[in-house]
Amino acid sequence: MNTQKRLYRSTQDRMFAGVCGGIAEYLEVDPTLVRLVFVALTLMGGPGLVMYIVLMLVVPEKPRETWKAKNTPLPEEESLVKSSIPVPDEPLDETEPEPSDSEE
Repeated sequence: MNTQKRLYRSTQDRMFAGVCGGIAEYLEVDPTLVRLVFVALTLMGGPGLVMYIVLMLVVPEKPRETWKAKNTPLPEEESLVKSSIPVPDEPLDETEPEPSDSEE
């Protein structure tokens, strides 16, 4: 099994072209930090904007999931909806009398 880490432009975490999101995924850091580095490089007269444009043209976009991968069923415990509403463990007692609808 050859799991090689590759640099891609992000398809999920993107502001413009996904370059900063892709770098952040590759380096496993917060994308905001990568964006701040590019802004700082640009504002300090550095090559920030030029680097971004070059990376946008050179780095490929992350491959999209196939239809089959998207539609595989989740394991049972992950498919359950988690709720913050408490639910009683035992069933409700159904022997209580129902209110009568008689008008007196």
